Amino acid sequence: MIAEVIVDVAAYPIDRPFDYIVPETMESIIEPGLRVKVPFGRRNVLGYITKLKDESDLDFTKLKPIDELVDLEPVLSAELLALSSWLSVETLSYEIDAMQVMLPAAMRARYEKYILVDEPDEIEDEDFRSFLANRKRVPMKEAESFGLLGNLKKLVKEELVTVETTISQRTAVKKVRMIRMEEEAELQRIKATLHQNAKRQVELVDWMILHAGKTLSAKKVMEEAAIQHPVLKALIDRGAAYEQYEEIYREPDAPRLQDGPAPEHLTDEQQVALDSITTSLEVGEPETFLLHGVTGSGKTEVYLRAIQRVLDKGQEAIVLVPEISLTPQMTSRFMERFGPLVAVMHSALSAGEKYDEWRKIQRREVKVVVGARSAIFAPFDNLGIIILDEEHESTYKQEDNPRYHARDVAIKRAEHYGCPVVLGSATPSLESYARASKGVYTLLTLKRRARNQELPHVTVVDMREELKSGNRSMFSTSLSEGLRTRLEAGEQSILFLNRRGFSSFVLCRDCGTTVECPNCDISLTYHRAHERLKCHYCGHEDRVPSTCPQCKSEHIRFFGTGTQKVQDEVAKLFPEARVIRMDVDTTRQKGSHERLLREFSEGKADILLGTQMIAKGLDFPNITLVGVLAADTTLHLADFRAAEKTFQLMTQVSGRAGRHELPGEVFIQTYSPEHYAIELAKEQHYEPFYELEMTARRQFGYPPFYFVTLVQFTHEDVLKVADFANKATAYLRENLSTETTIIGPTAAAVSRVNNRYRYQCLIKYKKEPKLTETLQQLIRLYRTNWIKSGLIMTIDVDPVSI
Repeated sequence: MIAEVIVDVAAYPIDRPFDYIVPETMESIIEPGLRVKVPFGRRNVLGYITKLKDESDLDFTKLKPIDELVDLEPVLSAELLALSSWLSVETLSYEIDAMQVMLPAAMRARYEKYILVDEPDEIEDEDFRSFLANRKRVPMKEAESFGLLGNLKKLVKEELVTVETTISQRTAVKKVRMIRMEEEAELQRIKATLHQNAKRQVELVDWMILHAGKTLSAKKVMEEAAIQHPVLKALIDRGAAYEQYEEIYREPDAPRLQDGPAPEHLTDEQQVALDSITTSLEVGEPETFLLHGVTGSGKTEVYLRAIQRVLDKGQEAIVLVPEISLTPQMTSRFMERFGPLVAVMHSALSAGEKYDEWRKIQRREVKVVVGARSAIFAPFDNLGIIILDEEHESTYKQEDNPRYHARDVAIKRAEHYGCPVVLGSATPSLESYARASKGVYTLLTLKRRARNQELPHVTVVDMREELKSGNRSMFSTSLSEGLRTRLEAGEQSILFLNRRGFSSFVLCRDCGTTVECPNCDISLTYHRAHERLKCHYCGHEDRVPSTCPQCKSEHIRFFGTGTQKVQDEVAKLFPEARVIRMDVDTTRQKGSHERLLREFSEGKADILLGTQMIAKGLDFPNITLVGVLAADTTLHLADFRAAEKTFQLMTQVSGRAGRHELPGEVFIQTYSPEHYAIELAKEQHYEPFYELEMTARRQFGYPPFYFVTLVQFTHEDVLKVADFANKATAYLRENLSTETTIIGPTAAAVSRVNNRYRYQCLIKYKKEPKLTETLQQLIRLYRTNWIKSGLIMTIDVDPVSI
């Protein structure tokens, strides 16, 4: 028997299966999807079995046998193996990368080298002998830290020592020490043999007699009997108890946010949407639904009821949310409804917690997974529904290899299981809405809020007028009054700011110089907490200058607004207000998202101030005011999706207000009040926005009328990167059809990051049959020739931002 194995080496010539002989002892248990250890070159590596067969194209005598099985049960099902092949072609990535993205990081291999010595006495090298100190197995890292690699190389040549590579998993199964007490008669017998002076042992035996025959954790035994470890060990040695290790799961802290009871009846619109989804469930044909519902229209309730139908059929469900800040509230809703059947997967879990959640899914102990992007690969084998909430969010696209979009993977998995995919959003992406209007997706609409409340009243404040009237504060007069009214009434408010940090940049008012990062072409951001300037691209830090580095003027000031600055301003205007700030800096620690949101939901603060992470998904009954402090920051980005992103953000953040009994009010502060993205977000008018934006996209040839692929090049030498970018663009022009437009090459918007210069070109096409083949040839050219010069080339099919 021969196994085809994809080995854990991401390199161009190795991106294919290799044949290995299956030892007879493994033949009865080996199957595709298992991980194995195999010899590869001079070392052992981890590999994944993709196929078993009876013959090989290679000479049988040259094949090596598999060394060891890592698993007894496959970690990748046949469906996920097929999905990884599809994914590697679609995203132009290595197959090993496509496989590993499906598994928790804990299951990726850790390779460690050890020095093995048979006879330490035979080594004449004094330095090396004293380093070994008669040990026969030493980690190679130690020899490196003692500067003995040269000596080691010589000894390996003389065959006095050998170096072996061991492969282990990054995270082990968590086990807990359990103590099983003997029966009472045996304990009484042991008690009679104890010496009178061994008081602690006598006390422990008396305690054990009360718990005879039980199994408890060692920690509990020591706590309840109030004894130390040596006393327990002494009695275990006498046979009063046995110790054993039992596997346990690391339980992520389940968020418990205040949430109202489930509504007894659905609205007519919700019922129509649910009926369409359940009909599709019964038929067993794959179908993609776009559930377009205004904010607060009860999309989540439709999801929950559809999942209940799926569970009743004995099937499983995957629910994706765009980012971790949405997960606590979503998770608590799902846990209230489905209890222990829910597993959670998101980036804030530790590697061990992710591994345990993954094993619960694989062992069929749970039926529903709620999580961010990577949860789309949950190892279920009887999927009944896949839901993407806030489907327009850019976080569903992976930024590095394999650059997949969770929506595409969901639709591909649904084809295999013949199940529906539900894409939900108040502001669908233009691509999804265009597909729905063409009938590729089925459109379901919820035009009214679930409790029939009115949408919040939105006021667009022209900040140019505020400046003219002499108001230099970051709060317009109307927003300040609105906040004061809410504070007096004991209601809650949200202040949304489109960025993080204290102040965007430091600028000299005399010569106009901004303080930039020495490694990247981007201005440094001022963080007041540590009085430092930081680069949000490479992490470079600097102190704040007291004079301009160019003209030495002392008129150097901070410009722009950050969350810390807003917090200071709120404290000045409303000293009595209790403020919770949520941004990247305050949510670094594990569990801080849940903690801050729980405090707000319990009414321990009056104002929630934050960046992107508070703009969507939150549903608290007492929020009656939302203030958007700077609507323009996303509007003027050099990106064809700038207007769409602004409209989505404004609509989503407005939707946080007045979701329950109390009416809501929203203030959007902007310097561009006449822009259609802001005017239409005011009334949450999606269709007119869609029409206007589609006209602009058609005129300039952008998605969804054209597909785009971004090819990016980076190098430390600006001339070399420009040269490679020109060569690659010329190659694409020669090999692609004349209908395809290639823009560039040109320097990227941020032309230098971490001392590497960035160039890019954009491929725009409607139909390009030779695209995948041409890009694969370009990658081959890059991996065989250009990579040696230090160039990095990345290809992003259908990028989220350019």
